[in-house]
Amino acid sequence: MLLDEIKSQMFKAMKAGRVVEKEILRVAVGEITTQAARDNGIGGEEQAQAIVRKLIKSNQESLALSENSQQKADLELEILTLSALLPKSLDCDEIISHLAPVREGILAAANAGQATGIAMKHLKAEGAIVSGKDVTLAVTKLREQQATA
Repeated sequence: MLLDEIKSQMFKAMKAGRVVEKEILRVAVGEITTQAARDNGIGGEEQAQAIVRKLIKSNQESLALSENSQQKADLELEILTLSALLPKSLDCDEIISHLAPVREGILAAANAGQATGIAMKHLKAEGAIVSGKDVTLAVTKLREQQATA
């Protein structure tokens, strides 16, 4: 379970004196347990992953605004630490190959939004781990290939 893995990594970081890693993992544990308490203990792997993704996104936004080199280095380390906990998501080319069964539907969609919806529905049904941005990019590539063909 993700929470157990985070706790394990946190204790390893603590023993090794890696303060930045320990602190971001501590924040993740706190967020996950707080959310589980709000949901009366009903939480799961998907919810824990969503919280970790939210922390990564928050750090990426802070990184984009930061001008302090030490703060940037810390944020990059935090992002790397949290990203290592999540299952690897498919890249754009892998997404395109997974969309082969619904390619015609994507190309026939009236607009990019509908095409992306078809793609997301298919990928979710497959249980594929994807980023919304990557799916949008893959759909755009597919539709552009059709337009130039």
